[in-house]
Amino acid sequence: MISRAEGAFLGAVRAFQNPMLDLLHKRHAPLVVALLSLVFTAERPTVPVADAHTEVGDALDQLRAAGHGDALPVGSARDLCRQWADAGWLVRQVLDDDVEVYRLSAHAVGALEVAGRAGGARARVSQSRVRTLLDAVERLAADADPDVMVRIARLDAEVKRLQAEIARLERTGVVEEVDDDELLEEAENVLHLVRELPADFARVAESIKAMQRDVVTALRQDERPTGDVLREYLQRGEQVMDATPEGRAFSGALRLLGDPHRLDELATQLDTVLRHRFAARLPSPRRAELRDVVRRIEQGLDQVFAAQREASYVITAQVRNHDPLRDRQVDDLLRDVMTGLQEWLPGTRRAQGVAPLRRLPVADVEHLRQTPGDLRPAQAPDALPEWDDDVAVTDADARAWGGPHYADLDAHLRAFGADSPAVDLAAAFSAAPPELRRPVDLLGLLELAHQRGMTESDELAFVDAVRPDGTRRRFAFGATSTRTRDESDD
Repeated sequence: MISRAEGAFLGAVRAFQNPMLDLLHKRHAPLVVALLSLVFTAERPTVPVADAHTEVGDALDQLRAAGHGDALPVGSARDLCRQWADAGWLVRQVLDDDVEVYRLSAHAVGALEVAGRAGGARARVSQSRVRTLLDAVERLAADADPDVMVRIARLDAEVKRLQAEIARLERTGVVEEVDDDELLEEAENVLHLVRELPADFARVAESIKAMQRDVVTALRQDERPTGDVLREYLQRGEQVMDATPEGRAFSGALRLLGDPHRLDELATQLDTVLRHRFAARLPSPRRAELRDVVRRIEQGLDQVFAAQREASYVITAQVRNHDPLRDRQVDDLLRDVMTGLQEWLPGTRRAQGVAPLRRLPVADVEHLRQTPGDLRPAQAPDALPEWDDDVAVTDADARAWGGPHYADLDAHLRAFGADSPAVDLAAAFSAAPPELRRPVDLLGLLELAHQRGMTESDELAFVDAVRPDGTRRRFAFGATSTRTRDESDD
């Protein structure tokens, strides 16, 4: 049986295995925190790899020039960034434009927040913090209590309190002002809560990425029928936000933060706070933090949504291209390579040459096609007809092959439907003379019907059109009727 002391010790050991505490526990932790906070800011959450190496190198040179060379680790900026990535403080990823960037991991964001709070103003037990605690406990008790009568009594008390406050305001017309010191305490409490958001958003995004890696790994090792694989993993890809505890917690918070009106209202409230006279007593960095609350929330939401889209895309692409046999062959090949390296390295010397591969192994193919297919068609195409460029085109020919005869079509439509307020379009077209029954005239007739107001039915109407050269073409369209004349004629 584990004693209390041993259980506490083992819990602390597990806690210090977290990369966040590991970062703060290292010998060069002040340097790591300083450089990461210098390179990555709220306005710059991702930095191209080359730019990060350059900026870290410049910062190291400045520290050496200032006499802090003894406190700096050995190695170049590139080596330090790679060590931080291996330790889980930096994450490398490739953007859509094929640019490789660094971003802070959730552990690094949490470590920077802890270091910032420890180096800043000390948190005090203030009225604002106690009220926040009491409000949170009250909401928790209200949500956990299923008693209807207790809920009704609580709401009645709240309504009576609000009505009393409204009556006092209507009677006196005076709003009780809050002391500036108390407003400062509440502002510090708000900033304390806001500083927790970036690490929370980063943890949600990383949990989604971890789920993505687990799904892809399991998919590569899966030996079940393809149909089962598709049903399970496509469903997980569509419901990626509900697949992790952090994602489910974020979905609950999103119902509060995802409403644009709620964010607009929050921005308006922050503007009201910053215009108050007590805001002048806040340091400029604190005012900037208050001003950027909405933007930091939007950046966090974008970070989580980007991770969700990427996970869905990767999982879907892996499912579509999933080939268990090919994946096993690749895994076996990589395993053979690693085994060969493990056997070769112990007996080699530094800078020892490696015999190159002079030729590739011959593939074991049973039969190859020996003759290509015949790309020539079975028979030659028909010769182009002779065309006499000297033949003159008359105005009548141009008009016969031209666009719709709107005026003639309108006159025919009026004459055909003179005895009725509406006319069937197919019947009117079939009763027209041959020169008005061209395919293009059918389009013109439909256009006129649309201008006058047309009524369509689910039945089909068939008409035969005649081209100027005598060839016929049969058309089908929805049975349509139209008025005989425009409303403007009345």
